[in-house]
Amino acid sequence: MTPSKSIHTFHIPFMGLAYTIDSPIRVAHYGIASVISIIDDDLIEKMAAFYSAKFSIPYFEITQKAEDFRAKRITRYLNLVDTIVKENWTCFKTELGESRQALQNYMTMLPDDSEIKREFQNALNNGIGSQARCKKYIEETFIAGAIDVNVMTKVDKENFIKNEMLPVEFNDAHAALRGFANNNLTAGVVLSAGMNPRLYGYFEQFTDFFPNAEKVLRKKIIL
Repeated sequence: MTPSKSIHTFHIPFMGLAYTIDSPIRVAHYGIASVISIIDDDLIEKMAAFYSAKFSIPYFEITQKAEDFRAKRITRYLNLVDTIVKENWTCFKTELGESRQALQNYMTMLPDDSEIKREFQNALNNGIGSQARCKKYIEETFIAGAIDVNVMTKVDKENFIKNEMLPVEFNDAHAALRGFANNNLTAGVVLSAGMNPRLYGYFEQFTDFFPNAEKVLRKKIIL
């Protein structure tokens, strides 16, 4: 859900493994972009169970016995976050379109030099016109915050099954990248914590990191 522009002048960067693990669910509908760390798949699985229950979304556990469980946990959680953010965004837009007070409250969250804020303040001062026009403007102008992810490139330990080392693509950072590449988001991955040429070369395995027929990138790399 990465938007083409932002109506805020800041974003929430990733902070540790857990502090921003669910930030998009909390703030994306306000138009605020944030970054999730996706290295800790055990935490991600717990968050998937929690938010599935909270939003009455069917949940099945992906245990460590499942093949490629790290990547599958990450893909499932990011798809879940995307679903919840879209639901929150739809509800929030409806509230803004139907409640002048909610709209005024939202305007106080925007920076003073925001063009959208100036336009709406003028409209509110002069009478915003029909509710249908207001809803149309909100639909066409307001955007949800981006859901980006972080991969710590050096957190890429090898993994084993019965003392047999798995292929490199099952290393922690590789599996995290694969989990991101296979989800439904249009988003960016923030690479941090040093150089990992072997991981960088792994990007070319996924078509979403290349422009499609419309020259659009579904997945972006942020250094």
